Amino acid sequence: MKIKIFNPEGKETKTIELPKQFNEPFRPDLVKRAFLAYQSNNRQDYGTDVDAGMRYSAEVSRRREDYRGSYGQGISRSRRKVLTRRGRRFYWIGAFSPGTVGGRKAHPPKAAKNWKQDMNKKERRKAIRSALAATLSKDLVSKRHKLPDIFPFALSNEYESIKKTSDLWNSLLKLGLAEELERCSKKKIRAGKGKNRNRPYKKKRGPLFVVSDKCDMVNAVKNIPGFDIADVKHLNVALLAPDGKGGRLVFFTEKALNTLKEENLFE
Repeated sequence: MKIKIFNPEGKETKTIELPKQFNEPFRPDLVKRAFLAYQSNNRQDYGTDVDAGMRYSAEVSRRREDYRGSYGQGISRSRRKVLTRRGRRFYWIGAFSPGTVGGRKAHPPKAAKNWKQDMNKKERRKAIRSALAATLSKDLVSKRHKLPDIFPFALSNEYESIKKTSDLWNSLLKLGLAEELERCSKKKIRAGKGKNRNRPYKKKRGPLFVVSDKCDMVNAVKNIPGFDIADVKHLNVALLAPDGKGGRLVFFTEKALNTLKEENLFE
């Protein structure tokens, strides 16, 4: 399949043959599985302190003389500690046992639990190729983005030397991405408790720029809301399918496509 290449002025310069990685059939189930595996590997471990709720001297015994003082007092034989005593009258409080106030949890989350999900290397690469193929599907991409009339297309190598955000912004306007820029610039207040947890706004996920290597364009893309940039050698399913579904709007530079073809990446 051939696609057109456009320069920063919005003019077509030539056409280029896409690498064979884009010919992979789209497998949404495989993309979803690779996405979940990627998320599981980035998950932070959490769990309770192993001594939480167990720092008490409360004990329980099966000998009658140890718990005979609780007869007729209306308490169970769970672990308790004595706080006050007057003659044969005691004031107990529950401790240590899961059913008592301040006691340990019955089945707390363990910090030693392994959340990692393994995935075969060939299977993961096939998922990346499948996500790459989905970036060319107009039906899938149009569900997420506002597409220009010239879609699908690639970018000339001149884009990698753009340093200013304003220059890149004007270039995207010439390519017909005004509606997409407007969509990504909007943000709305999050519903729920996230407003109190340092994430009050929800933003749209915009297109992805794929370049051949670290270049000046990296700093220009950072200031455009919703837009991302990545090295072609470090592509993964989380970048190509941020929600586990294929169809993200991706712009490849000519150098990135040549690198993908020459080095047989993800094969």
